[in-house]
Amino acid sequence: MALCVSVDHVSKQYILGNFGYGTFRHDLQSWWAKLRGKEDPNAKLGGPGLGEANEEFMALNDVSFEVHEGDRVGIVGRNGSGKSTILKILSRLTTPTRGSVKIKGRVASLLEVGTGFHPDLTGRENVYLNGSILGMRRWEIREKFEEIVAFSEINQFIDTPVKRYSSGMYIRLAFAVAAHLKSEILILDEILAVGDMGFQQKCVAKMKSLGQDEGRTIIFVSHIPGYVKELCTRAILLRKGQMVMEGETLPVMDEYERELRG
Repeated sequence: MALCVSVDHVSKQYILGNFGYGTFRHDLQSWWAKLRGKEDPNAKLGGPGLGEANEEFMALNDVSFEVHEGDRVGIVGRNGSGKSTILKILSRLTTPTRGSVKIKGRVASLLEVGTGFHPDLTGRENVYLNGSILGMRRWEIREKFEEIVAFSEINQFIDTPVKRYSSGMYIRLAFAVAAHLKSEILILDEILAVGDMGFQQKCVAKMKSLGQDEGRTIIFVSHIPGYVKELCTRAILLRKGQMVMEGETLPVMDEYERELRG
């Protein structure tokens, strides 16, 4: 299969502390990112246990891997290991401090509740908005619309503004949109942590079908080892921002579960 994602010696550095201590260039970068709705490339983190103000924090440190068309890759690791950061880089929501990322194909990403939809638009309007962002024509979106609504199981709320949705309703529609609209690469971060068990299993089955039957590439983060084992053909284990193991799913998951027990 052809190469579709290449992550080459990628590092991502943040600065701990309060905003406002950067250079004019950094302030301009931050302003431009905010204007476009992107993550601040000079964001400063703070909180208990994170260190002193202006201290550097490496969320990712020299991470490299490749993903081929049709791969279903699970990324696992403890909280703070860098899983969400690598997905944000792959989704082009932030940029690496060092290294490079090459992506071939359209990317649909579902990273967290509250992203991807405009809160004041209805579910219907957001389906069409997301399709247009992916470069689909209106008739193409219309062809998929009923399938999306049926999968999400929120038929009676499709013309309600999504700001009134519960987190479970939001995830149902957001996953249905990401899974059914045209994209070559699907990126998902902990989306199965929200929603009932039946819908979670329905999502796993759909992702498996997308990979096996449609050749879609899936990059998936989950804290639930069973879902990673069931869905993924490969896995990557991150620890404190570094990749410590990559390969077939079961050996990587065995190492991850040993780490959790230890």
